[in-house]
Amino acid sequence: MSDSGEPSDVVVHVETPPRSVAATLRRLGPGLIVAASIVGSGELIATTKAGAQAGFWLLWLILVGCVIKVFVQIEFGRNAIHSGQTTMEALSEVPGPRWKGHGNWIVWYWFLMFVGSLSQLGGIVGSVGQALAISAPLTEHGRRFNRFANASIGWKSAEAALQASQNLDVTPERQDRLATRARQWKAELERMSQSWREQIGDKRFRELGDRPPPPIDDKIWAAIIAVATSWMLFRGRYRFIQWFSTLLVGSFTAITLINLGLLQVDPIWHVRWDDIVTGMQFRVPPGQEGSTAVMTALATFGIIGVGASELIVYPYWCLEKGYARFTGPFKDEPSWYERAHGWLRVMQWDAWGSMVIYTLATVAFYLLGAAILGRSGLDPQSHELIRTLSTMYEPVFGDWATILFLFGSFAVLYSTFFVANASHARVLSDTLGVLGLAQATEAAKARRIRVLSALFPIVCLVIYVAVPRPAQLVLLGGLLQAIMLPMLAAAALFFRYVRTPIPLRPGRLWDLFLWLSALGMAIAGGAALVLKIRQFLA
Repeated sequence: MSDSGEPSDVVVHVETPPRSVAATLRRLGPGLIVAASIVGSGELIATTKAGAQAGFWLLWLILVGCVIKVFVQIEFGRNAIHSGQTTMEALSEVPGPRWKGHGNWIVWYWFLMFVGSLSQLGGIVGSVGQALAISAPLTEHGRRFNRFANASIGWKSAEAALQASQNLDVTPERQDRLATRARQWKAELERMSQSWREQIGDKRFRELGDRPPPPIDDKIWAAIIAVATSWMLFRGRYRFIQWFSTLLVGSFTAITLINLGLLQVDPIWHVRWDDIVTGMQFRVPPGQEGSTAVMTALATFGIIGVGASELIVYPYWCLEKGYARFTGPFKDEPSWYERAHGWLRVMQWDAWGSMVIYTLATVAFYLLGAAILGRSGLDPQSHELIRTLSTMYEPVFGDWATILFLFGSFAVLYSTFFVANASHARVLSDTLGVLGLAQATEAAKARRIRVLSALFPIVCLVIYVAVPRPAQLVLLGGLLQAIMLPMLAAAALFFRYVRTPIPLRPGRLWDLFLWLSALGMAIAGGAALVLKIRQFLA
């Protein structure tokens, strides 16, 4: 499809690829959309949760997860540019079990992963609802719940800071301030707890884990967001999706990097050189808690960087941007190969540039999760997910932390929700044609994309209302994506050695990294499946 939303096969518009750096940068875009999708559930929720559970131990896995899959991503983009095929059309030709006219094994598994991805988006829209419910509660119950939750998390964070300060070179004045703050939060928590006991009864309060029943404000806000997104996606086009998502993500990524940088002057929370050394030793956390952290990290591996969903959808955005259309239909002649090499170079700039963006954001979120949440013993959960994550910004921004984080979490989570729904609509529309369940013409696909774009946000809302546990929903989607990674790695090798014309094939060094990428994805997917089976049998 074109930038205007018209089917991509209406007009064949061959174009000479840019040669200068400035001209190349102006033609980037698909990677920015992918980065907007990535810097959301994977980074803000799953990565920080992994840091909270594992401390700094798994920093190496986070870095590997960001970098290693780009080689496979570029092979998917290479195949789209030279063949003009969508991802599902190409995957349906990968060797293996198939039902003629109705797809093959890899397309069938995608349907299972697709359901998990919708559950992941259900968790994301719920998280957006939580952020808005914290900043603008709609009910009196919601306002009182916020005060209780703020006191609970504030007390835990203050106690952790006070204990850490006793073993560090912290002035007596600051220790006094920390002690006073911890006493104030504790007194507020006890007062709020007593108030809730009187309202709902001591027995009910204990049954809920010494906390009040959650309000419905997050669900109301999630419904408003889902309906608004449905309308925008129904009317949206490529350019709007690209720049809207880029603006949201770029702003909060900058805030997060500034936060991490300023944190380094704080003797309590700064990331020490020993922490980095621990995180880069290619080891896993010890003990039973370490197994839980590794399981979370492997699920995170599936969605950080270019996860399975982003690998699949990236060629669609390349096609909509026009890289294949500008190259033109395949012709075994020098001018076609010259154009193909040029647009492949643009696509590689696009892929590697987006990798730098989301890697910086991912590492920053992981280090913040390990340094603050991990040391405080806070694990983002259920209705307190967003509120817990906001504590990562308090040491630097103080009273402004919650406001900044709520803006930022809305930005990155909503950008992911927005882009992922648009992406899923394109992939499912195409898949229905590949499976012979709907017309496969470009005009029919375009009509389905509009309908599905409007439908998916509402489906995600229903999932969250039925299962209001955003972190678990996100990790479920990540696990299913991790299991699909080896399948996509195998497909990338098939594209490289069977489908790519000889003049477009990369060199031996690239092949080495592509095989390492495929091997790493296979290990991660296999390990995630084995650990999940062990958990089920335990």
